[in-house]
Amino acid sequence: MRVIVAVKRVVDYNVKVRLRSDGGGVDVTNVKMSMNPFDEIAVEEAVRLRESGVATEVVVVSAGVAQCQETLRAALAMGADRAILIESNEELQPLAVAKLLKAVVDKEQPQLIIFGKQAIDDDSNQTGQMMAALAGLPQATFASKVDVVDGRVIVSREVDGGAETLSLALPAVVTTDLRLNEPRYVTLPNLMKAKKKPLQMIKPEDLCVDVTPRLKTLKFADPPKRSAGVIVPDVKTLVEKLRSEAKVM
Repeated sequence: MRVIVAVKRVVDYNVKVRLRSDGGGVDVTNVKMSMNPFDEIAVEEAVRLRESGVATEVVVVSAGVAQCQETLRAALAMGADRAILIESNEELQPLAVAKLLKAVVDKEQPQLIIFGKQAIDDDSNQTGQMMAALAGLPQATFASKVDVVDGRVIVSREVDGGAETLSLALPAVVTTDLRLNEPRYVTLPNLMKAKKKPLQMIKPEDLCVDVTPRLKTLKFADPPKRSAGVIVPDVKTLVEKLRSEAKVM
């Protein structure tokens, strides 16, 4: 069984982001970049499926600038078998990425496609669902447990007020939640081995996909700074301030 995992290069979650002076986006100059944390969970789950004998090959795919090769090499160091980079300098929005991945899926014919549930940079939470719809595949989102049994994938997911278990016929799309697993630590020897694993470079035009952005972001802005709190002497003063200043009563 072949498993494809989509990974994205994002600003490292430990970095405090700052906006560019023109308000056109986040300043990534000299900023540490890494694999999206939810995608790390997706790669870990795919590698575990291969180690357990359920999967035979794990292919990681990313779309973006040439530097995404570093992210793919990290995924290869975690245990993936080969990688594909769809190289583009365009702003790739969720629908464009979904179309690119759908084209790769049509070519590779995997039995399972795993996404992180969302990226920590735009928090769109759209790509996995869009790709499943484009490919006409069943999907299970926010997975907290994944089992492959008798040609089906059994997915447990948390919902409001409890848990839900879905049984999907393969091929299928799964998006991962934080509770699915804990990604392994990548060792230096595995990083060195990853350099020898195959990494294929292709362009969107090779897949006959138009990645022209459909949405235009007008401006980014920092949230307003919170004013300092005040200490009130009694409940009566608190109620009065809530009524006259905060306007919540």
